[in-house]
Order: sequence, then C-alpha cells, then structure tokens
Amino acid sequence: MDRGQIETLISRVALNDRAAFTGLYDATSAKLFGVCLRVLNDRAAAEDAMQDSFVKVWKHASRYQANGLSPMTWLITIARNTAIDRLRATRKGHVDIDTPGLELAASGAGPEQMAVASGEARRLVGCLDELSEDRGVAVRGAYLDGQSYQELADAFSVPLNTMRTWLRRGLMSLRECMSRE
Repeated sequence: MDRGQIETLISRVALNDRAAFTGLYDATSAKLFGVCLRVLNDRAAAEDAMQDSFVKVWKHASRYQANGLSPMTWLITIARNTAIDRLRATRKGHVDIDTPGLELAASGAGPEQMAVASGEARRLVGCLDELSEDRGVAVRGAYLDGQSYQELADAFSVPLNTMRTWLRRGLMSLRECMSRE
C-alpha cells in the first residue's frame, strides 16, 4: 500500500470509518507489531502494545497532518512510544490496565506481511550497523530499549545536548539508509 492510500485511510479513520480502520490495521499491523516486539522483546506484551497503539490511532487520527512525510512514520512513532511507555511502566513495577472502549477485530498478519516486516527489520539492523558503534548503541538505547536521553548522556559521559545531536544525526543517517533501494 502506498503513502497516499495510507493517508486516505487515516483521514477516513478520523471520520470514524470502521472499514477504513480495518483496512489500515490490515495494511500496517505487521510492521507496527515488529516495532513493538523489538522494543518489548515479549510477544504478548508487543501484541498488547500494538492494540493500544491502534486504539490511539482511532482516537487521534484527526491529529494526523499530511505534510509530505510518510504516514508510516506517524504510525510507527505511536507504536514505538506506546511500547516504550509500557516498558517503562513494567520497569517501575506498574502494570497497564486494559484500555476500555474500542474492540478491535484482529485479522492477524499473513505470511506475506510477516515476510515484508522481517525484511524491513533486517534492513533496519543493517542500517543501524552502518552507524559508528557509539551512535548505534545510543540510537538502539533510545528508540528500541526506551532509555531516556539523560540516561544515555550519563552512560556515554557526554552533555545532554550532545546526546540529542547524536540521536538526531543517527536518525537522519538511518532515514537516508532506509530510503536507499
């Protein structure tokens, strides 16, 4: 599914179109599950985080703005942040309660979707490996393991703003690498 089709689905979801929501779920759930699984490293927790992510998409689809950036970036950010929040909550000893409201009918990812997600994950790992060692560890820590910028700055003995710069440049390098065919 291309960018325009996903943007159209998101705009229809903003109008409470359940069929569009189902289509968006079917088109993106495999990739978002992969993001959640990478952060949480637990299949059941990743499934819960992905479902929570789609609840947020349903509630906040009207906030999405088509600005030339990939709608997948918006969706992945929601999934990653949801997974990180869940990871931080479990580290603090809190357990998330079920979100009341929308019931999601999961059709599940098919073999093709899982293969695509697996290929994307391999590409991402390859791109992460292209970063210098300290930058790669910092990006993995921040965006996959849920470490705060301050925790990373302390771990690398660099000022907070330096860590922010490392992470911003690392993400720019990853975006460039992932856009290569």
